[in-house]
Amino acid sequence: MRRLPPLNALRAFEAAARHLSFTKAAGELHVTQAAISHQIKALEEWLGMPLFRRQNRSLLLTDSGQAYLPPLREAFDRIQDATAKLRERDKSGALTVGTFTSFAAKWLVPRLGRFASAHPDIEVRLAINDHLVDFAADGVEVAIRYGRGEWRGLHTERLMTEVVFVVCSPKLLDGPAPLACPEDLRHHTMLHDDLPEDWDTWLEAAGVGAVKARRDLAFNHSEMVLQAAIDGLGVALGRSVLVADDIATGRLVKPFDLELPTHAAYYFACLEGTQDRPKVKAIRDWVMSEVARDVSVPGPQPSATAIV
Repeated sequence: MRRLPPLNALRAFEAAARHLSFTKAAGELHVTQAAISHQIKALEEWLGMPLFRRQNRSLLLTDSGQAYLPPLREAFDRIQDATAKLRERDKSGALTVGTFTSFAAKWLVPRLGRFASAHPDIEVRLAINDHLVDFAADGVEVAIRYGRGEWRGLHTERLMTEVVFVVCSPKLLDGPAPLACPEDLRHHTMLHDDLPEDWDTWLEAAGVGAVKARRDLAFNHSEMVLQAAIDGLGVALGRSVLVADDIATGRLVKPFDLELPTHAAYYFACLEGTQDRPKVKAIRDWVMSEVARDVSVPGPQPSATAIV
């Protein structure tokens, strides 16, 4: 176990010895002259020897003080250099972002080019996992999670909520069984994933709970359901955040006005105490700017703000 003098006392001595002035040392360290004097007195008592010779209008180092200053100054210089290198490393290099498959495919990845352009020194590595990751065990530094934001040990910030509504390929609006009203769903395949807001809930809210689909087709990932809808294989329930780009480009349309609120939201998450690290703050600020960009886009893109 190292037996070291108090750090504040060492800092006070190094500054006072470098300036040969308690007043200048106090100014550099943003404390009072009395505090510097107190710290140096405590250090001299701890060492059991004087470090300064105090004269009327001058301050001189004793032989012990002269011997102590160079290695102490070198130690502080090395600490300063190591700190600067560490902080610089935290501004660049790899950043591991954890999220789930559908959000990565339908929202995050299509936008990452803008982050790369704005932050060329940060290499984003995606850790895709549809289960909650262990930040420490999985090496994840930040995550986009879907839920209620109540995760112990994490700093979380709410990004956006969403609504759920029917989406389909534009070609299903025409043809032998056009989608003109909810009752017309009986002529089409209903595409399913594991949304808690399922087809039964939507049909009941639409007042057509007795409607049965021509057939059902189920997937275990939302992006697969949406791709099947884009390909015209059937009609899907889409989350407004995940279908926004597909609706904006016309790959999907929203045939009915009815929307179901959800009770969860998307959250930015990182370990408590890491939210101000440069790389973490950079990706957080960028995600927030992308969210603001999405909700301000006019036209057919649904709002990312929903009833909760």
